[in-house]
Amino acid sequence: MQEIPLQNLALSFLPVAVVVVVLYRWSLGGGTTIYAMARMLIQLLLIGYVLNYIFKTEQAMMVVAVLSTMLVAASWIVLRSADNYTGTNFAKILGAILLGGVTTLVLITQGVLDLDPWFEPKKMIPLAGMIFAGAMNAVSLAAERFNAEMHQHVNYEQARQTAMRTALIPITNSLFAVGLVSLPGMMTGQILSGVAPLIAARYQIMVMCMLFGAAGISTACYLAWMRPELKEVNER
Repeated sequence: MQEIPLQNLALSFLPVAVVVVVLYRWSLGGGTTIYAMARMLIQLLLIGYVLNYIFKTEQAMMVVAVLSTMLVAASWIVLRSADNYTGTNFAKILGAILLGGVTTLVLITQGVLDLDPWFEPKKMIPLAGMIFAGAMNAVSLAAERFNAEMHQHVNYEQARQTAMRTALIPITNSLFAVGLVSLPGMMTGQILSGVAPLIAARYQIMVMCMLFGAAGISTACYLAWMRPELKEVNER
């Protein structure tokens, strides 16, 4: 693929600058956006160097360590939306993403793609990142909406249904829009790199299925595991 010169890459920050100006003009503050963009820049540059090293070493334990770090980080980020900063809740979040995300990852990498070796870093880590991020966002949305419903004294079953529906809105919208409104990132990247559109479409179908499955399973597990905690609260 074409290598992007740094001076050209800098141009991509112009739309971001426009948004920051609007935020300040509307008294919304742009500090959070600037901080988020700075973190994004630093994190992506660092992960670029780290992945370059990992791809060259090709050690199974190194890949497992990276996946474990990704899981813990995703769970910690979700905890911010859960309105319950306890070790028990963190364990539920971690378990939900672990069950939904890792199960889906194993199916895709070992069943669909049949990686050889099974831990092939160049495919395992990017796919794991997509799956864990999708599950993280879904559980985060579910946790936030579930807590909002419970604060309004909605019963558990209704709160669970509302939270589940809310969590799946982004990925469901993506299913409707893909191919009509947008060409997703993976498909676009493959086409730009010279892959035939029909081959890229197969990969994108795989991606959409894995994202929906991981998000749905992780969210369902988290919401199901919230029931015992609610019973304890009601008994008090």
